[in-house]
Amino acid sequence: MTVVDNNSGTQLLDRVGLPRDLVGEWLRCGGAPQDSRHRDAESCVRQCELGAGLIAKLPAKPARSPAEAEAAAAILSRDRAARENYLATHGGTIYRLLTDDYTKFKRLETLIDDAAAALPGLLPSAAQLVAENALQQRDKDGVEIDQGLFLAHVLAHPGAGMHLCHAMLLPHPQTAEYSRLFAERGTLELEGATLTRRSRAALVTMRNPRFLNAEDETTLDGLVIAIDVATLDPETDIAVLRGGTVEHPKYRGRRLFSAGINLTHLYHGRISYLWYIRRDMGLVNKLFRGVARPDANPEETSGGTHEKPWIGVVDGFAIGGGCQLLLTLDYVLAASDAYMTLPARKEGIIPGAANLRLWRFTGDRIARQAILYGRRLDCDTPEGRLICDEIASPQSIDAALEGVIDGFTSSGVVSAAGNRRAIRVGQEPLDVFRRYMAVYAREQAYCHFSPALIANLERNWNAQNRTP
Repeated sequence: MTVVDNNSGTQLLDRVGLPRDLVGEWLRCGGAPQDSRHRDAESCVRQCELGAGLIAKLPAKPARSPAEAEAAAAILSRDRAARENYLATHGGTIYRLLTDDYTKFKRLETLIDDAAAALPGLLPSAAQLVAENALQQRDKDGVEIDQGLFLAHVLAHPGAGMHLCHAMLLPHPQTAEYSRLFAERGTLELEGATLTRRSRAALVTMRNPRFLNAEDETTLDGLVIAIDVATLDPETDIAVLRGGTVEHPKYRGRRLFSAGINLTHLYHGRISYLWYIRRDMGLVNKLFRGVARPDANPEETSGGTHEKPWIGVVDGFAIGGGCQLLLTLDYVLAASDAYMTLPARKEGIIPGAANLRLWRFTGDRIARQAILYGRRLDCDTPEGRLICDEIASPQSIDAALEGVIDGFTSSGVVSAAGNRRAIRVGQEPLDVFRRYMAVYAREQAYCHFSPALIANLERNWNAQNRTP
């Protein structure tokens, strides 16, 4: 990455025909923060606005010459360094102002929109996002990376980060209405998931049949609502997570747990950066910690969550994000022919919070082999049984599930929430998760827009020939 100073910057940007007066003004902006939020914001925002103007004068990314691509990368790099400097000093203060001194909970998407409105130029505008969302992933400049920088600094601040974790553990805005419908009907059909009752268990079935139950933008809200409703349902003692039957010719009519992130949608630019953070701070963390209340601290020592045991049923495979889900569950029943993988190396992204959690099950070496080298873990092996609690033949797995449900509920689960918290506080208290997510928010942003991601998807997934 080219480092831009006044001399090299003028030469580099002059070489591609950018206006010298605009380049000069852009280069004069910046400098170390002066610990005055308003002056620092004015300087940072002005630089970033000028930088965006310079980028706009270049051809669209696919049409840029090597020199123009180098110029664009240098502009983006310098402006992101300015954002990092500003947010390192003022990120916590900005969050406190956006939430009225922590008195308002804001979900990620609302927080990002409000920050963009309060500090135009610091985060991408709605118009910039609309323009980039229309592009293939390879053709994006990655304006959403700036959202990742903002979230990284918010999460790195202890007070702001814990407040945001609390906000994302609260029920989805539509959960109350769907809870009412579930109480009336005993079943829910949502985009991405269904919810039913079986005895004293709430059964959440993941549904994306065309894409092997992969997760994407179309499944996220429905699945998190189903998890909320199942967790809060007073008529059940435990919850079950399983994949539904799929349509793919190779597996037609079979149940599969999950193929992870929808790689076809990812390649075609249909997965936003915020999808990753919403997923891991929302539905995945709720499986692990329960659903929070607005009037109680969700930290383990405060007991401020509604929670119940979660049982996973693995049919076929749990790939990528599917395997990540298993690491949050209390008991995993798997078919003897099922397997688990975390193909982060072949995708070019970070596998959610698996880096934080997998080693607790398998030990460090197997975790590194799985994450960094794509090692497959067959469920019915000594290594697979480190994650899976019980193995059954594919033909008997439904009967085995009935046995698991009966085993969990026959004597009641009155101590389940307390035991979950007691286990969690020694393994992964909420503040440890916050710190992990501060790193993840930044690193995943850069991975999501890396040229290596596109190359990996074309090499390992034949993504360019798949229809979204």
